[in-house]
Amino acid sequence: MNFTNTPTPEEVSCLLQNAALRDAIEPFFEDDTFGDIDFFEMPTEVENRYLESMLAWEQAPVLPVGRWFSPSIILEPGCNLDEPQLREELWAVIERLYEGRIVLDFTDHLSDRELYNLIRREILPTSVKRVDLPDNYFHWDCSVAGKRPETSARDWYPEAVAESLIWLTYYADNAERSEWEVEYCIDLPPAEIPPFPRAMPSARFEWCAD
Repeated sequence: MNFTNTPTPEEVSCLLQNAALRDAIEPFFEDDTFGDIDFFEMPTEVENRYLESMLAWEQAPVLPVGRWFSPSIILEPGCNLDEPQLREELWAVIERLYEGRIVLDFTDHLSDRELYNLIRREILPTSVKRVDLPDNYFHWDCSVAGKRPETSARDWYPEAVAESLIWLTYYADNAERSEWEVEYCIDLPPAEIPPFPRAMPSARFEWCAD
């Protein structure tokens, strides 16, 4: 910001906002952590956005994901739904989650019923900080759920690899797979195309449900 001339009203407003944000965020730091953050090279506008995100995080309530919404999301048990009903309910809840800035990543290895049950049993009841910022999306990694790819009985993988085997098989690119093979001195099972491809909403673009 240029101070060689008289500040513009926008610059003054930016500085006043900065002072207010610093005052608001300081009580959340009981030690000298806040003072250790180096804002010297950061333009005031950028610093303000950073402070806004910090303040939003500190003030965010911790709520079950289903209670982020009004009314709360409550799903019927999957066993009570036939396939067409379940698919309709699944896409309705995917749309609602996206409207609440919740994105489900790596779902294409899960059937509709498996994904529905994952949302109902694990995602909706889980308590998460709800950070209310327009550009903030909460990503749920679905690659940790579901049946792992079949491997030979003689194959052994370190725990980190075993836990990531779904992602490594269905979603990792060749470079990522090679990095894991080199790091852990292993041969991964062949890459596979996930069996249930979906046009899921993403934080990277505007999405409209059909």
